[in-house]
Amino acid sequence: MKMKEMCAEERPREKMLAKGAGAMSNAELLAILIGSGTRNGNVLEVANRMLLKAGGRLSGIAGMSHEDMQQLEGIGTGRYSVIAAAFELGRRCTLEDPGIEKVPVVDASIVYRMMIPRMKGLLHEELWAVFLNRANYVLKKEMLTKGGLTATVMDQKMIVKKALDLHASSVILVHNHPSGDPRPGSADMSQTRLVRKACQSMDILLLDHVIVCDDSFYSFADERVVTA
Repeated sequence: MKMKEMCAEERPREKMLAKGAGAMSNAELLAILIGSGTRNGNVLEVANRMLLKAGGRLSGIAGMSHEDMQQLEGIGTGRYSVIAAAFELGRRCTLEDPGIEKVPVVDASIVYRMMIPRMKGLLHEELWAVFLNRANYVLKKEMLTKGGLTATVMDQKMIVKKALDLHASSVILVHNHPSGDPRPGSADMSQTRLVRKACQSMDILLLDHVIVCDDSFYSFADERVVTA
């Protein structure tokens, strides 16, 4: 069915104007970004195909590369750019709220809520360090390395140097598992142990290592693994 054959109140743009963005489905919001359909389907059908390719998850679309998205009929460079820009603006909007960083970091759930806006939907691993003062307030968050699909290397000397430069009393490591399973592997365990020893040598505490996925996390400290 062509868009002009649909009832006006069911067309995405008209529905948004009448009911507001909050009343729209994910497919309808995507349809507005996509703009128009193809000879083989209206814009809503194109949006639904995109959601299907992403496993029904917006985070899957956010993580799509230019090449992946262009495999969909009707999505060229221009439309990819609009969609990618919209997701990046949403991510930056989330990061603008500094409220969670104005409280001391006392457990892994705070770390997860702080970092998931930056790491949600990533298809590669990133290693971050959260540097804290003596009262456990955040001095700085910094991405240390960006890896592939399955591994991120931890440079313990670099982590210690950055902590010393910031006069940090403690450090929390954070990295993501694109696989969706937050449980640590043997490399995670061994590298965390090395970082802990390096920090101890300079009287810096490694408080935790938190592995995050889109909807879950694993805390070394909570599980009393390595950092205990």
